[in-house]
Amino acid sequence: MSSKILPNKAICESGLSVECDYIFWVTQASAAPWLQTSGLQTDSQGFVLVKDTLQSVSHAAIFAAGDVATLQNHPRPKAGVFAVRQGKPLFENLRRSLLGKPLLDFHPQKYYLSLIGTGDKSAIAAWGKFGWQSPWLWRWKDRIDRKFMQEFDELKPMTTHSQSMAKPQVIPEILTQDSRRCAGCGAKVGSTVLERVLQQLPQAATEAVLVGLDAPDDAAVVKVQANSLFVQTVDYFPCFINDPYLFGQITAQHSLSDLYAMGATPQTAMAIATVPYGREGKIESVLHPLLAGAITVLQKAQATLVGGHTTEGTELAFGLSCQGIAQGRLLQKQGMKPGNKLILTKAIGTGTLLAADMRYQAKAYWVESALESMLQSNQKASQILSDFGTTACTDVTGFGLLGHLFEMLKASGVAVTVDLAAIAWLEGALETVKRGILSSLQPQNLKVSSQIENLTTIQSLAPYALLFDPQTSGGLLASVPPETAQACLQELQNAGYKQSCILGQVRSRLDNQKPIWINLD
Repeated sequence: MSSKILPNKAICESGLSVECDYIFWVTQASAAPWLQTSGLQTDSQGFVLVKDTLQSVSHAAIFAAGDVATLQNHPRPKAGVFAVRQGKPLFENLRRSLLGKPLLDFHPQKYYLSLIGTGDKSAIAAWGKFGWQSPWLWRWKDRIDRKFMQEFDELKPMTTHSQSMAKPQVIPEILTQDSRRCAGCGAKVGSTVLERVLQQLPQAATEAVLVGLDAPDDAAVVKVQANSLFVQTVDYFPCFINDPYLFGQITAQHSLSDLYAMGATPQTAMAIATVPYGREGKIESVLHPLLAGAITVLQKAQATLVGGHTTEGTELAFGLSCQGIAQGRLLQKQGMKPGNKLILTKAIGTGTLLAADMRYQAKAYWVESALESMLQSNQKASQILSDFGTTACTDVTGFGLLGHLFEMLKASGVAVTVDLAAIAWLEGALETVKRGILSSLQPQNLKVSSQIENLTTIQSLAPYALLFDPQTSGGLLASVPPETAQACLQELQNAGYKQSCILGQVRSRLDNQKPIWINLD
C-alpha cells in the first residue's frame, strides 16, 4: 500500500518510487461510522453482522444485505456480484417475517467471475485462482455493460398494486388502447358520461340551494344566512405517488381549489380514505401520514378536519369533502363578458407527466416540477383575481383546459380566442405528448374538440394534445376586465404564480361559428 502520494509520483512503504501521469486512489468499501454507534453488532470493520437469514445477530427484527452487511458464517468481499443476489432472499424473508413463517437461509456462491478492463480494449477474466487476458474478453464485457446500462433507459412498467391483488374490470375498447388506467384526476369519469347521467336524474330544487345539480358548478352553494353562503364540494381519486404524506397534501390542495374557484373561504373538511389491505401496523403506517399531509394543508388554509370515513381496498385512494363560506360576491363559471381577458394561474401538463411516470418515461426533475405545481395552493390566487374584478372563474382539473373553458363558455353564452403560444406548459410535458404518452382520460376530454372552429389547422400540433390534458390540483382559469388584466397578472406572478399567463380573450358568440378559436400566432 502506498504511504505517500505526490502529484506525479507514488512512494510505497517498501521505498519503491513510481512515476506516473495520473494517480487513481482506489479503496475498498468502508462502513458508515453511525453503524458502530447504533447498537447493532458489527464485524471488525464496522459492517452489520448478520445471520444466514440476513437478520442482525443482535437484533432479530432488523435485516441487512449488500455492502452494508457481513454474513457471519460466509464472509465475502464487498462486491456487487454478492450484493445483488441478496435482494430476492431479503424480500422473501421480510415477507415471511411479517407472515410469521420460518425464514430461509441464504448461501452465497464461493467463486465469481471478474472482468476487468485494462483500458486498451482488452480485459482480464479472473475465476478463483485462474486468470486470462484477451481483447475478446473486453468485447464481451463491453456488451454486458452496455446491455445493463440500456435497461435504465428502457424500463418495463411495474404491475400496479391493484393489478397484483385483483384483475381490474376494463371496458374492451379501452384494452385496445392501454389497460393501465391513470390515477389522480386522470381517473375521473368523462364529462360527457357524467353530464348524460345527471340529466337523467330528478332535480329536487329548494329555495336554499342556489347552485346544485340543475346547473353544476365547481361546488354546491346553499344559502344559510342573509349574507352568507355555504359552499360544499368533494373530490376523491386513486393514489399516483408512493408517498402518502405528499399524496395527502396534493389531494387537499386539489379539493380546496373548488372553494377558491367560487371565492369561498374554507371552514371544515371530511376525509374519505381507502387503504390497501394489510395488518394493523401497515394500515396505520399509511393512514397516519396520509391524513397528516391533508391536515398540514388544511391548517394553512385555516380549515379543520372534522371527520370522515375509511375503508380497506386493493389500492390507496383519498379524497376530501370541503365546506366553506362565501360572503359577498360569489364567483361562478357564468359571467364571462366580451372583451374580458382569460388568465390561467398555473402551467398545464400534470396528466401526461404522471402517465409518463407510470411508464418510467419521465425525467425526475419533470416529475418534481409537476409535484411542486400540484402542491401550490390556489387560495392567494383566488383573492388576487377577486380583487381585480374577476367576472367568472373555475379551476382546471380532470376535464382539461378546454373542457373547463367550454363549461364557462356554455354557462356565459360567449366565445373565446385562445393564444396557443401564450399558454405555459410544465417542463417535459411537450416531450411526453410528442412520444404519444397521454392520460387514460384524454380520449374522453378530446370530445370537446368538436367546439373548436379551426380544428383542422391545429390538431396535428403537439401543444394541441395538452389542451385536453387532465390536471390534478391545476390552476384557476378566470375572465378579467381588460383594463385590469395586466396588473392582475403581475400581482399573481409577484405572489409566486410564476407561470400564470393571459391566454386569450372573450368575444361575442356568433350563431354560425363554434365558440373556440385557437390562435397560432
